[in-house]
Amino acid sequence: MAAPVQAPQPGGGKRKGKAQYVQAKRARRGDAVGPRQLEPGLQGILITCNMNERKCVEEAYSLLNEYGDDLYGPEKFTDKDQQLSGSEGEDDVEAAMKKEVGDIKTSTEKRLRRFQSVESGANNVVFIRTLGIEPEKLVYHILQDVYKTKKRKTRVILRMLPISGTCKAFLEDMKKYAETFLEPWFKAPNKGTFQIVYKSRNNSHMNREEVIKELAGIVGSLNSENKVDLTNPQYTVVVEIIKAVCCLSVIKDYMLFRKYNLQEVVKTEKDLSQLHPKLRNGKEAKLETDDKLNQNDLKEGENNQQVVPRNSEEELEETKPRSETQLESEGEAKPELPGQIQEGSKPSDSDLS
Repeated sequence: MAAPVQAPQPGGGKRKGKAQYVQAKRARRGDAVGPRQLEPGLQGILITCNMNERKCVEEAYSLLNEYGDDLYGPEKFTDKDQQLSGSEGEDDVEAAMKKEVGDIKTSTEKRLRRFQSVESGANNVVFIRTLGIEPEKLVYHILQDVYKTKKRKTRVILRMLPISGTCKAFLEDMKKYAETFLEPWFKAPNKGTFQIVYKSRNNSHMNREEVIKELAGIVGSLNSENKVDLTNPQYTVVVEIIKAVCCLSVIKDYMLFRKYNLQEVVKTEKDLSQLHPKLRNGKEAKLETDDKLNQNDLKEGENNQQVVPRNSEEELEETKPRSETQLESEGEAKPELPGQIQEGSKPSDSDLS
């Protein structure tokens, strides 16, 4: 007897049901291999590129696997399709079922790779989630080697910033998270000079000055001997906000490694002198330098909804660190101490970043 033909549902219900099934299947598959987008609670590496995100991800995987194997050894995998032993009797069915469930759980965990690309939520920005890796240690190792060898390893990757922690991009959440996050570097007896670098993408509810003021106050409260240094700080506190997620890290040699720009760190002193032949001729030379840099490097995040003007200019202007004299000559205020900021003075955009 032939099976009855099911009448098509109005409005294409049959197709809709199939689409829902496919989406649910993809959702389950995504849950098995970890988060698919940037969210609080992740560690990883934030990478900016020049309009080619797919190529950027390929370069990132190649670079990170090369240096990851060097630091941590080759990534190890186990057979996720482990078979049950044939010697188990029928009386052991319950134990066998428990073992099978355990094997499935283990195989799911093994599918979480050392590096996994997730949706960042911004144009020209790639986020690589890391597992069992110290992102700041790995990125520093990469930049140290590239700076020493001057070998260009990438074509489309611009900046590569380690992200040691993420939280919700709301001021109260950020303050609570930062109080614990910043302790390893700044809580007494630890101390150091620092600067704060802030960048916001696709976010309109965070205020740059408020964030810098609060973070500087936290650093000052951890140890009164922590001092601001915009020329050559020991530590740079990186704040990267994308939509509703705040990414934080504390990194070293930010100015030495050209603000962690892989395209700039490979340049020799000779290259820089050729790039800026009239660097000592005042404002005219500075404008000429900006023009050349605009031709060589595309602006990061030019399609983003919100771009901090001064920060964008700094990303393009990968020159030698400016001295305090240069800061004053350009009309920027001298840095204030964290204690002074806490007392109610309002920092300008150039105080700490």
